[in-house]
Amino acid sequence: MEFLILIVSLLFVLVGIAGSVLPALPGPPLSWIGLLILYTTPSIKFDYWTLGVTFVFTLIIVILDYVIPAQGTKRFGGSKYGIWGTNIGLIVGIFVPIPLGFIIGPFVGAFIGELIYDQNDSKRALKAASGSFIGFLASAFIKFVFCMILLGIYIHTVWNYWSVWF
Repeated sequence: MEFLILIVSLLFVLVGIAGSVLPALPGPPLSWIGLLILYTTPSIKFDYWTLGVTFVFTLIIVILDYVIPAQGTKRFGGSKYGIWGTNIGLIVGIFVPIPLGFIIGPFVGAFIGELIYDQNDSKRALKAASGSFIGFLASAFIKFVFCMILLGIYIHTVWNYWSVWF
């Protein structure tokens, strides 16, 4: 039974890693749930501190996942229209059936939002859309690194308790 729990928890962590670059899957929360499942294994000592600290970081990263692309748009000279366009484009991009719609969506959304704000300044709209794209990449990188850290915690925990099973 413990091996089943280990496999299920590992699957959650691995799907979380995939979800760190695919916005349709909530990467860090899935990886954290994998750790939570791991700590329910009877022979592994439940660690409130590890789960608590990683939960707080998971919440922070989930919030930053929405803030960073919008801030990228703002830093590259985008207006509130571009920021709203980025957020709307991210949501629409998830559901558009084209490959990499989740990457193209925020870029196109910021570009359209900036064009709505000022139709005559397409250079500024393109610059703001580029900021949105860079923000998306930064957010995906942060999520990926965090999910890899959670995988490291998983491996470390299983490794420390390996002698209990064999």
